[in-house]
Amino acid sequence: MSKLKNIIKQLSEKDYAAIYDSLMQSNAEKSAYLLKYMREKQLSDAKVMEALEVNSNAYYTLRSRLNQKIEEYLLQQMESPRTTLIKKVATINEILFTKKNAIAIATLKKLEKELIDYDLSNELTIVYKTLKKLNINTTDHFMYSQLYNKHVAYMLALDKAEDLLAEYFKKYGNFLLSNNETDKLGLTILKQEMENVAKLYQSHRLYVYQSALNVFHRLYVEADNSEDAEPIETIFTKVQMIFDQYYMDAIYYHLILVFDYLRMEYYFRNNDVRQSEKYFEDVNESIATLVTNYNLYTFTPQALLTKLLRASRMNEEVNLYEENKKLFEDFEVDKNNTALYTIYITYRAISCYHSNRFDEAARMINNMLNDISLKKTPFTFLEIKLLLALQYCLMKEQDLFNQLINSIQRQVRLLGKEDCVHVMIFIKIMKISLNEAKKGKATKIQGQLSKLTKVMPVYYTPLRYFKLDETLVTRLVG
Repeated sequence: MSKLKNIIKQLSEKDYAAIYDSLMQSNAEKSAYLLKYMREKQLSDAKVMEALEVNSNAYYTLRSRLNQKIEEYLLQQMESPRTTLIKKVATINEILFTKKNAIAIATLKKLEKELIDYDLSNELTIVYKTLKKLNINTTDHFMYSQLYNKHVAYMLALDKAEDLLAEYFKKYGNFLLSNNETDKLGLTILKQEMENVAKLYQSHRLYVYQSALNVFHRLYVEADNSEDAEPIETIFTKVQMIFDQYYMDAIYYHLILVFDYLRMEYYFRNNDVRQSEKYFEDVNESIATLVTNYNLYTFTPQALLTKLLRASRMNEEVNLYEENKKLFEDFEVDKNNTALYTIYITYRAISCYHSNRFDEAARMINNMLNDISLKKTPFTFLEIKLLLALQYCLMKEQDLFNQLINSIQRQVRLLGKEDCVHVMIFIKIMKISLNEAKKGKATKIQGQLSKLTKVMPVYYTPLRYFKLDETLVTRLVG
């Protein structure tokens, strides 16, 4: 909510009026009135809902749609000058054949300056290629040849950086599900490659890409405690200065969400509740978009895992189920992205668990196991089956539970019991739960849970994302 209010208050009078008129003309009166209330009146959410005559669900939808309309308008305003420039570049051959040499050169030099301001490197190579040809009989030919070569190389470096980002976060997903040391080494190598590419040019864009990778790596793969390591908060400050300076850049406009997310993760891991909550509100409002569209620039499923940990910390787990229905109303998960799909279903299943919807959680997990194969990540496969077994246990589905436990135990024997101690303990807890003898059941389960907390694995396990406490004991005993 705070992000939307801040955006609305910072709109110029011209932009505000244009958005308001557009909403009214498209018969979105309530969105227009919401815009007006947030701009001109200091009302609480409850008062605004009362004035608009909507309930909390409709109000949330209204806010989301208004936020989307404002973003679309602002993006269109940014794209307009860029589109004009790109159209000018498309007419370069027309200039070449129809204008006098001096006029053509002057026009292209003006276009060069505008393209530099917008950091449109691809289009700059076309301008320099043309200027090089136009100056073939002058001493400037060599200069433009050098500029052309430099920008072609720079363009290739940007492409390489973007490829490295995408490859890094794909590999991180594999590492999270496998905890394979080879994958971890691969992540470190990709980080070093990104650093080498970024050193080639004094480029703000390369710095932003490198920072997106570097911050995540230091938070979730390997901390950098060396003296020459740039402090993470300094990185955030520098990146924000770049965003502020190139505020018309369409990519940076979207990457603001990525860095809000990274700030949320950084402050959450450092137990700075005030700062993490500040960024959580903004990220949470756009979490479906983040998870769907930003996987090439960061590891978005981590936002869902952090959301579970935050709910546990704030004792708000029971709210997740209803909130998810709003946040993921039109969400379509990419089933080809195994890490994303696995974590998303785990997140939704655990949310169902907190609301005692064990049958729905089991259905989600079974559908996922039918859609994808986790055989390449056997430990994660084991953990997902363990989560499913818990749902069967709580549903008192004895036959389904026994079949699944037999499968889990066979897999444990293959992987090695010494690496699956927590699995064996949790199986014992569930068997105690299903035992008809009720005497001392709670005490026995609590005793096993105490052992479980001491042997939790370092690799990905859904057990880490809900409390092993009295609530779980009550569910298991009931």
